[in-house]
Amino acid sequence: MRLRLMLALLFTTTAAAAQDVEVTGPMTTVIVPVVGRCLGANDVRWRTEVELRNDQRTEVNVVLTMPAAPDANFAMLPMDPGATLRIVDVAAALGVENGLSPLVVQTNSRRSVSIRATAYGTRGDEIFAPQPIAINYGSAYFPVRVLPDLSFSVDFRTNIGLANLGERKADFTLALQRIAGRNLAVTRISIQPNTLWHMSIQSAFPLITDGEHFTVVVETSAPQTYVYASVIHNATNAARFVDSLSGPPPAAAQ
Repeated sequence: MRLRLMLALLFTTTAAAAQDVEVTGPMTTVIVPVVGRCLGANDVRWRTEVELRNDQRTEVNVVLTMPAAPDANFAMLPMDPGATLRIVDVAAALGVENGLSPLVVQTNSRRSVSIRATAYGTRGDEIFAPQPIAINYGSAYFPVRVLPDLSFSVDFRTNIGLANLGERKADFTLALQRIAGRNLAVTRISIQPNTLWHMSIQSAFPLITDGEHFTVVVETSAPQTYVYASVIHNATNAARFVDSLSGPPPAAAQ
């Protein structure tokens, strides 16, 4: 099976220049909400593995970019029919030593390649349980999105991600709820274009000290925005990715 990987030829060009790559035919865009490499709590180094599979009958060209990482390179990957490409550390492959960003996967076809993304943590010789990341094959935008079942306590910590891949500033309103429709705290955050904010839930709601089974309701009128959370068990460093749900919590909708 022939699989040509052209990363080395493109490492001298930044992700911002990816718009100048000439790829013929229709383009299908898929978003992985967050990838990267960074040092987290408990001295755990987090990385992201990405697997691409071309299930189509023709060769396709796949372009990978990390728009919220300004120093990132981009990669064009020609993939034969049936080919599978596994990138163990996608941020490192794109030249990012430390940083987080959504991953934009563009395929010059009416259908995207299949994508799997997994975050995993390491510390020395230890490898912690991998965390599958939900993939946005369609539009993820909805004016109200919900992050359910979040915790921040002695046992668990929660990080929230807000990404703006649009051309204008995006204003987000975040409401912390334990009972649907009843806000315990509200905060507002403005995020510049091509920017990802990945923050602890305590930094968004500093007056709330701890609790279990919280919900965060996120409102924004800006398209091309993405919302996610990650709940991590402090003792084991096992993580759970939380994809956003569209619309208000069920009880509030009633």
